[in-house]
Amino acid sequence: MTTAPRVEERAKRTTLWYDLVLDDPHPPPGYLRERFSYEPRSTQIPVTRYTSREWHELERTRLWRRVWQMACREEHIADVGSYVVYDIAGDSYLVVRTRDGIKAFINACLHRGRALKDYDGRCSEFRCSFHGFTWRLDGSLRYTPAPSEFPEIEANRDDWRLPEAKVGRWGGFVFINPDPDAEPFEAFLGTLPDHFARWDFEHRYLQAHVAKKIRCNWKVAQEAFDEGLHLGATHPQSAPYVGDVNAAVDVYGNYSRQISPSGTPIEDLPGEALEADILKRMLDVREGEELPIPFSQRSTARDAMAQAGRERWRQVLGDEADDICDAELVDHWNYAVFPNLHPWGGYNRIVYRFRPNGDRHDESIFEVMFLTPYRGERPPTAPVTHLGFGEPWTNAPELQTLGLVMEQDTFNMEAVQRGLETTRRQHVTASRFQEGMITWRHDLLTRWIGE
Repeated sequence: MTTAPRVEERAKRTTLWYDLVLDDPHPPPGYLRERFSYEPRSTQIPVTRYTSREWHELERTRLWRRVWQMACREEHIADVGSYVVYDIAGDSYLVVRTRDGIKAFINACLHRGRALKDYDGRCSEFRCSFHGFTWRLDGSLRYTPAPSEFPEIEANRDDWRLPEAKVGRWGGFVFINPDPDAEPFEAFLGTLPDHFARWDFEHRYLQAHVAKKIRCNWKVAQEAFDEGLHLGATHPQSAPYVGDVNAAVDVYGNYSRQISPSGTPIEDLPGEALEADILKRMLDVREGEELPIPFSQRSTARDAMAQAGRERWRQVLGDEADDICDAELVDHWNYAVFPNLHPWGGYNRIVYRFRPNGDRHDESIFEVMFLTPYRGERPPTAPVTHLGFGEPWTNAPELQTLGLVMEQDTFNMEAVQRGLETTRRQHVTASRFQEGMITWRHDLLTRWIGE
């Protein structure tokens, strides 16, 4: 172990993550630090993609009705008959566990169109509350009131099966795709399961789940987490210890990632940041207080935090904790699965999901989840805490200190939407590398929807 001069302080601020982690005592395995650079089709993004009702309608028909999308966790439907109501852009689906596996149906009665279910729950059948038409959990028609009044139904009951959506499962998540001609789920995910295999999302439980309504387009909310360039301005408390321009950005097809390195300051931080000072900021240690973890002047803040994290995870992973690299313990691994799911990689609990609020193009639902490893019996699944437009994230204490960070991020979102509504420019401009996740998603939107 060498002293802080092993990496020149100023150089640390611009040394890309891929090279920076080679200096870690426990560097990442090769496949986790490979570079998959992305050359955007364009860095100019039409403002109408955030403000136009017409674009929202195209997303509804050409994206949400055709793309693989995360609907729930398997633990939400742990028992036969358990179901969730999954709503997206004005459409609604029932995701249910049957004796033969998980199925998904369009949430509408085939008689007069009433939604079959209004809330999540458990049932033995889907019975319409309007006239009593009833379907079995496998989607087959079970009961018709006054059958003589509906000779066309009795002539061909198979035509009255509930329309299905395709179902895919990965990492404990349940995905659906309403398009019967959709590409196989495994092809859509590509190599994503390989990255997450060591992080074992199947054996985690939902420790916290908070859903907040925000007055902005779902992409505006999502793009606040697609890059690290905002760290210095939006999260000044993290400026001494979370890098910005030295982040990794990689694109793999239908998923991408951005990794902000920890233990390195932002590029334009005034003055020098000593390793001990960086560590104090990372741990939120006040002036005059002792560090709560071991630290040697011959070490770095990054090393010290990694070792402390390794010992904390040892309680769950046992000796497997010794195989974890430093970057997986301290860095911010923000993966994004097109179009709207962000499961953080590494040994981090955070998952984000972004959706339109109902059928509104200028409102969204931003969900924050903690997926936590466990040993033995699975702990109870956390219920959803719903926060309205004016409610702060700190009203959800289960998010702990992350709630304060979310306050900083959402402070910008509605202001961005207001600015987009009033700007005279036709496009917003993204950087070529650090905002590559944004241009990647819009390039895919162009492929799905058109110009």
